[in-house]
Amino acid sequence: QVQLVESGGGLVQAGGSLRLSCAASGRAFSTYAMAWFRQAPGKEREFVAANSWRGGRTYYAESVKGRFTISRDNAKNTVYLQMNSLNPDDTAVYYCAADQGVTWPTIVVVTKYDYWGQGTQVTVSS
Repeated sequence: QVQLVESGGGLVQAGGSLRLSCAASGRAFSTYAMAWFRQAPGKEREFVAANSWRGGRTYYAESVKGRFTISRDNAKNTVYLQMNSLNPDDTAVYYCAADQGVTWPTIVVVTKYDYWGQGTQVTVSS
């Protein structure tokens, strides 16, 4: 069982930056693939970024490539999402997700993750 708690969301102006954190409880954090998804009002939850177990590979949605960076600190059981050059289209609730068995290509699929955080709101003003 893994519990995930996100933090770091907030209100930022367009062009600004935020760093989200997701702290995981439970054992064997390094054996979990970790990902960030987001959900804007009236839209489906969508993939943002993922980091394979042990952090070997990273994957990004085209819409955030070059602006967002996912990283993990296995010693702290934490995964991060550094978000730069934010724009109003990035406004959403951001969710952290974890799963032991997911790999490419299904690492980008919402339904493949067993564990989810409660979400943190990111609002980008124009």
